Amino acid sequence: MKNSKSVVFRRQQALLKLLKENKSIDVDTAAAQLAVSATTIRRDLVMFEQQHLVTRFHGGAKLIDGTLKEEDTPTADPKSRVDVEQKKAIAQYAASLIEDGDTIFMNSSSTTLMMLDYIKDKRVILVTNNSNAIYYPHDPQVTIILTGGEIYQRRKSLVGEFALQTLTKINADKAFIGVGGISVASGITTSVLPETAINEMMMRRCQGSCYVLAARQKIGREHNFLSGTIDKIDTLITCPGASPDEIKNLRTHGVEVIEVIESA
Repeated sequence: MKNSKSVVFRRQQALLKLLKENKSIDVDTAAAQLAVSATTIRRDLVMFEQQHLVTRFHGGAKLIDGTLKEEDTPTADPKSRVDVEQKKAIAQYAASLIEDGDTIFMNSSSTTLMMLDYIKDKRVILVTNNSNAIYYPHDPQVTIILTGGEIYQRRKSLVGEFALQTLTKINADKAFIGVGGISVASGITTSVLPETAINEMMMRRCQGSCYVLAARQKIGREHNFLSGTIDKIDTLITCPGASPDEIKNLRTHGVEVIEVIESA
């Protein structure tokens, strides 16, 4: 019987943890620690090598310095007021694109969650894997549907097979995806492996426009795990100040880029 995606993701996260702690691992030891076959560990390491996370050698692999970037944590205190103002401006503009009667996808991003501050006087069905949406104030005409699934504790996001199965039963009019990084070369990336499948499924099940919401510092940035190539989205919503070359490259490759001004 094939392993479910959630089982695979958990194993790969555990293997990445071993790599981060030890910098180098051998296949047989990792297989014993994770209670899987050496063949399974080799397969995971091949994938990590393709993602430029490790260098493989006979019998094991070594973590490449500077990879496995820290996770973005939506519940953490904002780094600065500038970051908060960017998020507010991006979220407000994104919310203005929602029409009465829309069914929308929103992923676990803190910026997408802020859209709830600005969706007013519209009947909207919002489908999200962000468990923080339960407690977030919102207009009573907005119906929130959680995907369900396993809780990824550090971000309070819902992931795994159950969440994916929920999304397969829904067609959305629009999708709003927060990202760890976006560029033509690297695509849409995130720091959390289990969330890639959720993001990819939301983009696939969206029947209308897919929007990426990203602060300017995320333009041209690459995180470890790929949610999709840029041809999967229609529009990037950001703030002025990102690399002009990156913005030009995205537009050249068919992505509409909207730059909104944050409050002073």
